[in-house]
Amino acid sequence: MRLILYGTSGCHLCEDAEILLSKVIRARAAKVPIETVDIAGQSELEERYGVRIPVVRDAASSAELDWPFDEERLLEFLQGLS
Repeated sequence: MRLILYGTSGCHLCEDAEILLSKVIRARAAKVPIETVDIAGQSELEERYGVRIPVVRDAASSAELDWPFDEERLLEFLQGLS
């Protein structure tokens, strides 16, 4: 599993999502790489994710979880990927 977190610099929700995602990954004692992608200035990504960020995406399956999500919803999403 490899996760991508789409967001933008200075987005407090994106920062909250990154902290939550890291916390959930650590709690699962998993070694899951998380790539953060800033969509600013990338027109295709801005169009796709602009009103949805932060968005967690599984690189392998392309499954996505849009904000808002909490720890429980994030765990459900990750368990669905395993």
